[in-house]
Amino acid sequence: MNDATQDFVRPGFETQPIPGFPHAPSDWSLEQAEEVAQTEGLELTEAHWEVVRALQELCTQNAEPALNARDLHDALDEHFHAEGGIKYLYQLFPEGPLAQGCLLAGVEPPAGTRDQGMGSAV
Repeated sequence: MNDATQDFVRPGFETQPIPGFPHAPSDWSLEQAEEVAQTEGLELTEAHWEVVRALQELCTQNAEPALNARDLHDALDEHFHAEGGIKYLYQLFPEGPLAQGCLLAGVEPPAGTRDQGMGSAV
């Protein structure tokens, strides 16, 4: 049920942000992210959650028009430059920081990030 429906069904209903994840999509939860991580073979650490927060924030700030794969890749590389940039992110997300990171963050991955026919490049 989306926010507009919730407000109609339960007047005065306000979605509560998840502590530590102020930019999370309204239909996202920690439990869902942990289930996705398990299916992706990832053992989540605080470093993974930091990437999830960054992706959620970047996607919220750039909702229209949506970021393309290159822009999001470059933004993540810059955000995590001190830790080693994109090489650091690939250590956390071996199948690609955009592909796996967006799945965990509950945001739509940019086109081409999970296209196995062309290879996962980001």
